[in-house]
Amino acid sequence: MSYNDRFIRACLRQEVDRAPVWYMRQAGRYDPEYRKIKEKYSLLEICLQPELAAEVTLMPVKKLGVDAAILYSDIMNPVASIGIDFDIVKDVGPVIHNPIRTKADIDRLKPIDVENDLSHILKTISILDKELDVPLITFAGAPFTLASYLIEGRPSKNYIRTKSLMYGEPQLWHNLMEKLGDMVITYLRAHIKNGGKAFQVFDSWVGALSSKDFEIYVLPTIKRIFAELRDLDVPKIYFPGVSSGELLPTLPGLEADVIGIDWRVPIREGRLRTGGKYAIQGNLDPLVLTAPMEVIKEYAREIIDQGVESPGFIFNLGHGLFPEASLDKLRELTEYVHEYSAEVIARQKQQTV
Repeated sequence: MSYNDRFIRACLRQEVDRAPVWYMRQAGRYDPEYRKIKEKYSLLEICLQPELAAEVTLMPVKKLGVDAAILYSDIMNPVASIGIDFDIVKDVGPVIHNPIRTKADIDRLKPIDVENDLSHILKTISILDKELDVPLITFAGAPFTLASYLIEGRPSKNYIRTKSLMYGEPQLWHNLMEKLGDMVITYLRAHIKNGGKAFQVFDSWVGALSSKDFEIYVLPTIKRIFAELRDLDVPKIYFPGVSSGELLPTLPGLEADVIGIDWRVPIREGRLRTGGKYAIQGNLDPLVLTAPMEVIKEYAREIIDQGVESPGFIFNLGHGLFPEASLDKLRELTEYVHEYSAEVIARQKQQTV
């Protein structure tokens, strides 16, 4: 079986023949076949069935021609192992039945037991390691984003309880960050041991913080996660989520290979703000996919032109795919990114000969 390592090479800022493509939430409700599976099983029920979770992970690789798979899972899965009782509620998101509000709540959190409590996820990774001809990206939620659910009890717009704990009881906050950081480190290490070829830490909501607060209350734990996983010989991605452009200048020094950026910051500017040290992943606004195909290509072309100016570019969205996205448009977009980026890279090579 031939193995497509274009994504890995781009993560490491090595030469590629064209820009690699994958999409956050690429195994999702935009796919009619997936919607049929969801009529029968919930997200968590799919995750509990390794063969089915692997099948869902493989769907976009086969249908879209993307250069990487991302594990079908949810950022909430590991918190079940540390003592959090939750459900994923339709049209709401994670709902926590025993939210964290006090020192006692933090003290009761247990160390994660991946091998026993989350063996179904490890089995899914092992299945995919045998079946995929592209790299498998695994992932974890970052401590701030997880904490925002655990403290609020459900998705929030203003994170009032989260920030109240952070500002009002900083020692408790740092204790929680430490426990969640330990969980993420152990969880991701098990992923790579079982066949993951890269990992991404999703910090979807950390853009709600100022750069000062991010540096004080969150970044030390993010740096510790990546530092403690530096020995893993796989690409490491940090995605600081939406509205996080002002946080990017705080990231140089992070022992990651790739920084994901959202659509509010151009690729060129993202490189400048992160000191030119990292590969950059992004950053099409997912809602551009509602536009006619020529408009989508126009936006993609600008992203690609900036992306391939320097080694280390992965084409992606600035956030996850939404249910109304078109499978046909995604397939055509993937083909376009491959073809157009190959033309630009070939021209660059001719100019340097």
